[in-house]
Amino acid sequence: MKVNSKLGKKIENGDFIVTAEYLPSAAVNGSVIEASLKALGNSLSAVNVADNHYGVAMSSLAASVAVMKSGAEPICQIVTRDRNRIALQSDLLGATYLGIKNVLCLSGYHQTLVGCPESAS
Repeated sequence: MKVNSKLGKKIENGDFIVTAEYLPSAAVNGSVIEASLKALGNSLSAVNVADNHYGVAMSSLAASVAVMKSGAEPICQIVTRDRNRIALQSDLLGATYLGIKNVLCLSGYHQTLVGCPESAS
């Protein structure tokens, strides 16, 4: 299998890997992402971008693009809790189109734990 991400190549080479997790907020502000990454310097191999970690927030796809624009490699998290199969496939196609090479799928926290108890899966 061809590895086409910097993170994948580091894993393949057995390099030491450092990642950080970014929790997007409901505010739409790319400069916050840039400032956060700048504070961490060049020590990161990749940045995990959370997907609606504690309820409504900027999408992981959009925040992953902001991470790429800041010069870091994102790991776009996609939570399956809020999506059916069609939505998951659409997000994966969108990530591919946007140039996102790393995706982490997670089940996510139950709605009652993320501030949206009235929502349905």
